[in-house]
Amino acid sequence: QVQLVESGGGLVQAGGSLRLSCAASGSISRINAMGWYRQDPGKQRELVAVVTSDGNTNYADSVKGRFTISRDNAKNTVYLVYLQMNSLKPEDTAVYYCNANGRNYGYFTSWGQGTQVTVSS
Repeated sequence: QVQLVESGGGLVQAGGSLRLSCAASGSISRINAMGWYRQDPGKQRELVAVVTSDGNTNYADSVKGRFTISRDNAKNTVYLVYLQMNSLKPEDTAVYYCNANGRNYGYFTSWGQGTQVTVSS
């Protein structure tokens, strides 16, 4: 079983910054990719940013130039991914979810519990 724990959400004014963190642990042989998604009530969950095991990144057009995803190598079997969010806008308000996929005894994909980000105008 793979557990993801997120932290770092909160309330910030437009133009401000927040940093989200996610720690993945448990039965993990290999991480293929870790990423951040977000979801507004009544809307579909959407990709914000993803980083692969070889360091390639991909961003939603709406956050390019403002958000940066990064990762740490596994330490004591804990995999870390961060999302630095700058120049935040009210439309960035959502619940942000961490995702990890990879291999343990087979293939896995796991989600965190979500962290609320609220940007006030």
